[in-house]
Order: sequence, then structure tokens, then C-alpha cells
Amino acid sequence: MLEEPGRSRRLALVVLCLASLMVVLDGTIVVVALPSIQADLGFTPADLAWVVNAYLVPFGGLLLFSGRLGDLIGRRRVFLIGLSVFTVASLLCGLATEQATLIAFRAVQGVGGALISSVVLGMIVTLFPGQPEQGKALGLFGFVQAGGASLGMILGGVLTQSLGWNWTMLVNVPLGLAVVLAMFAFIERDEGAGLRAGVDLLGAALVTSGAMLLVYVIVDTGAPVRRWSLLALAVLLLAGFVLRQKTAPIPLLPLSLFRSRPVTGGNVVMIFMVAGMMGFQFLTALYLRQVLEFDALTTGFAFLPTPVTNAVVALWLGPRLIGRLGARPVLAGGLLVAAAGLALLTRVAVDGDYFTDVLPPLLLAGIGMGAAVPAVLGTAMSTGTPSDSGVASGLVNTTLQIGAAMGTAVLAAVAASRTASLTENSVGQREAAASGFGLAYSGSAAFVLLALLAALVLIPARKDSLSRA
Repeated sequence: MLEEPGRSRRLALVVLCLASLMVVLDGTIVVVALPSIQADLGFTPADLAWVVNAYLVPFGGLLLFSGRLGDLIGRRRVFLIGLSVFTVASLLCGLATEQATLIAFRAVQGVGGALISSVVLGMIVTLFPGQPEQGKALGLFGFVQAGGASLGMILGGVLTQSLGWNWTMLVNVPLGLAVVLAMFAFIERDEGAGLRAGVDLLGAALVTSGAMLLVYVIVDTGAPVRRWSLLALAVLLLAGFVLRQKTAPIPLLPLSLFRSRPVTGGNVVMIFMVAGMMGFQFLTALYLRQVLEFDALTTGFAFLPTPVTNAVVALWLGPRLIGRLGARPVLAGGLLVAAAGLALLTRVAVDGDYFTDVLPPLLLAGIGMGAAVPAVLGTAMSTGTPSDSGVASGLVNTTLQIGAAMGTAVLAAVAASRTASLTENSVGQREAAASGFGLAYSGSAAFVLLALLAALVLIPARKDSLSRA
């Protein structure tokens, strides 16, 4: 660590956000490359989805356990293990020449991503325990989370068209190595409570298997009977986990966390907010490619207004508003602005114009999420004690991941159903697709409005809820 405390903390924050950016970019950078991966490795449309799903299932399932592991053996140690696993798996994915190899190492990437993401928030909150510094730090992290997905579209288009799909994976290797070296220089070791404090192995098995199964059911497109059966099993496993936490001597997830309205409300808001916004990014990429017929590179740059406006609000305006007004009104205002942008997108048409029909909603989405994301992150993490900050971070990232999977799956299904119905009635493919996307955007706006309702009902309406709750 450097001698100057303020500077060393800021450098540590940059390292943590760079690692988080790697994970966020990976979620969207690969989406742009999917057509090239399909052509090169011969994937069928059904099997191609598992290039994404093989990553999502272990990622979503391991977050909570990984967060608790960070509390026990040290968050820095878990962070380093995850970063190493993610970097090596990215290299092997980029070198893959067969379908099975790529899917297998995408799953390993998901494990590494879960280990990284589960502890990052806890490390940031520990580095910056009080306002206004914590608000600014969470603003940067929020920008990385919200803006990184859009930046992934740009980088994915550039790399796919200039170097090939392999580099959407290989780009993580030099970045990962750089972050590992910087981590040793700027992030201090924390010991954790130690494994002697106890690991609830039964609870870990129940929540990991239940969460993995839940994410699998969300992203799976198999027979309805199988999906409902697996959903019932996931619910039983998660219910068993809750019962286990009531009786475990040292629970994996202390249920007392949910007695806090900010923690409970923040996580509920996170699910619906992320469902709406990740679904919006997925839908918009498809609309630009399939209806407006943009190429991969143009599609990536078309998203640029969202991360730019998001950065301005998340890094400058948002933290100042939170400091003056409190988290709840800033969160509510941001969600309302984002919902307005999504409502405008319901009017998309086959002859739509980017500058009049797409750009204004992208700007509103960037502004709204720039305000909402740091507010909801600070709220959801505001009552975790230092000893539980890892599991609180894992909980937030679990709800984020479930929301992302749910939103993408539900809204894609809505769009596909409307499109198929219209094409069966002799409507042109592009016209039918535009109508399907318009209907799905209504669902995206509805998710964000549900997040707004949850924020107003569940989160306390006091100015200092972020810092004192």
C-alpha cells in the first residue's frame, strides 16, 4: 500500500472496479460475437444459447456462498482466486476450437466471475465506510455495472469485426494479469474470521444447488413440464436453505439481515430494476441488428450515449443528490426517468430512425440508471456489519444476477411470441420483429415501475437512511 491513505484507497477502488468491469463486459461482449461463434464452431441455434447460459448458471449459483467464504478466509484471497480462475478460463475459451470445450470453460469463467463479484461490494464498503466518500465510490461501481454492459457492446463489435470472436475472450487475459499485479500493490490483506468460525456446508449445498437450478430454469427453453418440475425442486431446495439458516449454529446467511428494511427493500428493488434494464439492452441490440439492420460495430457505438450519460450522473450528480436528499428519493427519481425512456421505446417501428426514436430513450436510461444504481447499492449494503459484508455483497450480486436472467428470458420470450404470431399471419419478418420488440419494451418498463413501487413501499423515507440504516 502507498503511504498516503486517501490515494491508496482510491487506487484500490480502481483495481476493484477494473476487475468488476471484466466480469460485466464478459456478459455483453460475447452477445455481439454469438453469430461469429455459431458460424465458426457450427453451433445450432439451441446449443448457441449455452455459450451464455453455461456462464450464468454457476455465476448465479455461487455468489452467496462465495461472499460468505470471503468473510471467513479473507475477501482479498477470494478475489485473487476468482481473478486467477477467470483469467485462465478466458484464455482457454479464446483458444477453444470445439463446442464442448468452449461451453466447459465458459462454466469455469462463471465460477471465477462469482468469486470476484461476490466480494467486491463488501471490499468497497469497507474501504469507504462513511458518506460522502462511500456515495462517490458506489457511484463509480454503479457506473461500471450499468455502463459496462453498454461498453461491452462497443468492444464486442470492434473485436469481432477486426480480430475475430476469440478476442472477445482473450482480451480478459492482459487485463486480468494487470489487475492481479495491481492488487498486490494497492489492496491490503484481510484475514477474515477464519474457517474455525464455522462453515455451514449443508446450507451452502442447498443454496448453491437451489440458485443454480433457479437460474437454469430461467434460461432454459426446454419442455414446460420439465421446467416446472425443476422450478419446484429449486423452490424446495431454497426453502430448505431458509429452514437450515434458522437452526444452523453459524448460518451462511444470517436471516437477521432481512429485518432491515433497507437491505430487504434494496434487494427487491435490485431484482426488478435489473430485470428491466438488462432486458432493455438485450432487446435494443436485437432491434438495431434485426430491424434497423445495423452491423455489429455500428450497434456497439449506438449504445455509447447510455454509458456516457450514466457516467456523468453516477460519478458526479448522483452522489451529491444522495448526500443532500437521501437514497430513497434519488432512487425513485432515477427509476421514474428510466421507465419514461423505456415507455418511449414501445413505439419502435420497422422504419424507425435512430436519432429520433432510439437516442432519446438511451439518454433517459443512462440518466435514470446513473442515479438509481448507486442509491440502491448503498441502501442494500447499508446495514451489513464488517463481519457480514461479504455475504451481504454476495446477496446483492445474487439478486442482480437473478434479475438479469429473469428479465432477459421473460422479455425475449414476449418478443419472440409476438413476432411468431404475426409472421404466421403473413406479416413481414422485420415488421413482426419490430412489433414484438415494442411489446417487450412495455414489459421492460413494467419491471422498472415495479422496482419503483418496491422502493416507495419497502425503503424507509428518511434522509440519512443510506448512512445510518
